[in-house]
Amino acid sequence: MPDNPKTTGLPGLHGTDHIGFTVPDLDQAVDFFVNVIGCEPFYDLGPFDAEDNWMATHLDVHPRTVMKRLKFLRCKNGSNYEIFEYDAPDQNTSQPKNSDVGGHHLAFYVDDMDAALAHLRAHNVEILGEPTVRVTGASGGQTWVYFKAPWGMQLELVCFPGGKAYEKEFEGKLWHPKFPGE
Repeated sequence: MPDNPKTTGLPGLHGTDHIGFTVPDLDQAVDFFVNVIGCEPFYDLGPFDAEDNWMATHLDVHPRTVMKRLKFLRCKNGSNYEIFEYDAPDQNTSQPKNSDVGGHHLAFYVDDMDAALAHLRAHNVEILGEPTVRVTGASGGQTWVYFKAPWGMQLELVCFPGGKAYEKEFEGKLWHPKFPGE
């Protein structure tokens, strides 16, 4: 008898293939992610538009939306990024805050928080406050700080070289880019 599909998750699931997000200027975003963050560029697609309702049917966007271009990047041992630049009659150009529905951020694990911050400052990147050091709770051992991409997207640096406190209580571990096989 097959497993109950309501309780077992997606059949054959291996993990996240990519994270897609939209930016106002694809060239600026690619330059930032490649030259400041350190991602590796791959291929482009686009433009793509449709004269019928394909965009509305398949992507739930305005039917006259044009996907001007997209680019795939790889970020070291983490997920791939699919970065889009769209033009749409009803496009919202405001960046969501973390507290907004749909708010989000990308977090980058680094070995040396001070060196990473110095690198960002050398590239005139806006850093939000000082690093937060967690010494108690499930995230004990972690240091993190938010920063912004040139177009306002929220990003985060995170570092926990000795692990996080939760690892002492759980048999499994959250996926980690430094130790992807664990």
